[in-house]
Amino acid sequence: MAQACGRGDPVRYLRGMILAAGLGTRLRPLTERRPKALLEVGGRALIDYSVELLVGSGITEIVVNLHYLGHMIREHLGDGSRYGARIYYSDEEPLLGSGGGIAHARGILGDGTFVTVNADTIVDIDLREVIALHHQRAATATLVLRKDPRMEHFGLIYVDSQQRVRRFLDWGEPADRPGLEPFMYAGVQVLEPRVFRYMPCGKAFSMTSDTYPAMLLAGEPLFGHPFEGFWLTVGTPSELAEAERVLARRPRRKRLGP
Repeated sequence: MAQACGRGDPVRYLRGMILAAGLGTRLRPLTERRPKALLEVGGRALIDYSVELLVGSGITEIVVNLHYLGHMIREHLGDGSRYGARIYYSDEEPLLGSGGGIAHARGILGDGTFVTVNADTIVDIDLREVIALHHQRAATATLVLRKDPRMEHFGLIYVDSQQRVRRFLDWGEPADRPGLEPFMYAGVQVLEPRVFRYMPCGKAFSMTSDTYPAMLLAGEPLFGHPFEGFWLTVGTPSELAEAERVLARRPRRKRLGP
């Protein structure tokens, strides 16, 4: 087990983190002059949906990790006040990956439960329900999961009848074990500071190939939260076009921020 990164300041409230440091290479040339998180979808920046999800669930202390064209994201979000939030920034140089970015922000995230959201995900879910079940189960991590025709492309996560994760991609129990059901990760997770025990410091690494397999082997309580509601991911030009079509048909809701 890797040595955990330095402890954060204790906080009395839950914080959120938006993972926005990616290069957006699959969306080039659209991302040559702006980061993926600032691409317009449905008439607004993609990252605004993530901020709204967190704030709408009562999470107003938000960390955003930055790398590629990060100054543009910082200028767009500001201090978060126009969203009813307080936004902190975690700059990455070099890029640290899905796990390394979270570990790097430990000092800002504090020592309480926190939620991470992928900046390229648009999802309509009640995070308060997810967090309540997470605490009820005394989980170290709870991943929002969904069924999708492209599940195998994204990677399969198997849960048992109690929603406990038993297999993560190629690690864990056999996929054909009776009672296991496959899902895919939907880009939202609730985490306890205990996860930092499975994260190395100061290096790039992946939650999926490094942290979660180690947690499974150690017997950590890792749970899934199956979700059937509205969800979009924007990682390719075709997904961006589909998101535009879908959002154009959805009723417009009162929004936060610009």
